[in-house]
Amino acid sequence: MLKIGITGNIGSGKTTVSQMFRVLGIPVFYADIEAKNIMTTDPVLVANMKKAFGDEAYFTDGSLNRKYIANIVFNDDEQLAKLNSLTHPAVFRAFDTWVAGIENVPYVIKEAALLFESTSYKMCDYSLLVTAPLDLRIARVTKRDHITRAEVEAREAKQFTEAKKRELADYIIENGETQLLIPQVLKLHDAFLQLAAV
Repeated sequence: MLKIGITGNIGSGKTTVSQMFRVLGIPVFYADIEAKNIMTTDPVLVANMKKAFGDEAYFTDGSLNRKYIANIVFNDDEQLAKLNSLTHPAVFRAFDTWVAGIENVPYVIKEAALLFESTSYKMCDYSLLVTAPLDLRIARVTKRDHITRAEVEAREAKQFTEAKKRELADYIIENGETQLLIPQVLKLHDAFLQLAAV
């Protein structure tokens, strides 16, 4: 069974593309959603989080104190790196467990915003980048999340540039509103089916 990693910078449309593959019957692992889940369900991660950031990292009911963590890591690259060094391996474990429970499909997809930054693309057979021009991506996110352009740019700065991701990606889907998405997805679906059949 092939493992395909899908990524894209903020506002690129990677989730939309992933949902199209789901419609085609391909299971999708959403790494960013899973990361939020395991922050409270993975006992090893919870213990490491408390050790790194203090007991204040969690409320008494066991839920994550997101605001507290965000205040620590948002403007401190060293603290952010520490957080990532704890969460990424836990997400890797969750992905392996998820894949082990899937049968009778030619390939699966791992959608992750930090596919390249976390090195998790190395766990996949191929990587797919969803891309769009920066101004269009910013317009999408400011409308979707009701945040300012500066806030989008701050998030963008935390990720690899699109140029760097293009160099690392095996496949690229252009989502800049000049090409239709569905034909690109169907073409890649056929390509992945052929690769899985080898």
